[in-house]
Amino acid sequence: MDENVRAALMSNLTVSVEIAGKAFGIGRNAAYDACKSGDIPSVRIGGRITCPTAPLRKMLGIEDKAVA
Repeated sequence: MDENVRAALMSNLTVSVEIAGKAFGIGRNAAYDACKSGDIPSVRIGGRITCPTAPLRKMLGIEDKAVA
């Protein structure tokens, strides 16, 4: 995975559908289709679709480990 994509997933609460698609190695149209089918978690706010990063990190296995 591209380090810029990983950094976006780790530092933001949401990312664009395009960035979510890049994280899974799929293109823009496939990412929008995956959001529509529910395979990629997404939220529509007005006319914009955005993807919350917490479930994406869990799906990709890159969750933050809590430091005690």
